[in-house]
Amino acid sequence: MSTAAANSGWVVFEDGAGQSMTPPRARTWGRKGGLPVVRVRGRGSGRVSMAGMTCYKPGERSRLIYAIREYRGRKDQPKGFGWKDYRDLVLRARTQLGGPIVLMWDNLRMHLVAPLREFFEANADWLTVFQLPTYAPDLNPQEGIWSLVKRDIGNLAAADLGQVTRAVKRKLKMLQHRPEVIDGCLAGTGLTLSA
Repeated sequence: MSTAAANSGWVVFEDGAGQSMTPPRARTWGRKGGLPVVRVRGRGSGRVSMAGMTCYKPGERSRLIYAIREYRGRKDQPKGFGWKDYRDLVLRARTQLGGPIVLMWDNLRMHLVAPLREFFEANADWLTVFQLPTYAPDLNPQEGIWSLVKRDIGNLAAADLGQVTRAVKRKLKMLQHRPEVIDGCLAGTGLTLSA
């Protein structure tokens, strides 16, 4: 993380996730001797895509910046985030953080497209990008954020996609106001920031 220190910038970890109407498996309480089963419907009835950034700088409060997109299965609707959405998220991070950014993200195909590479080259004065190793989610603190979000909605039997979206937004908004939790996600990776 010496690049960020040299530039007195922010170290920003980006990652994406998604949630469909089928909730993730979660533990819950039930009557003694009975296995609680909640039947849900809604397979294939849409998806909530999430892109998030955990942002760290020594001496500053940790931040969480995110974007949400609903996909309801319409032909003219994008299924997930495109390169422009990722570019806009990076620009929003620069506006909110107000300094140089060292961006760490995975090898998602959309992260490697030519227009994004051109954007990075054109903004090399304030933006440095590093690709995380393939199949290394344990190095990305944003994965910890997604784990917390999915744990929170694990027992949600949503009636519609809007309810899933509201639950995801509520949890992410709560996490934005809990910098100690964001710091804990970084500590969970084993990475440290040096002043």
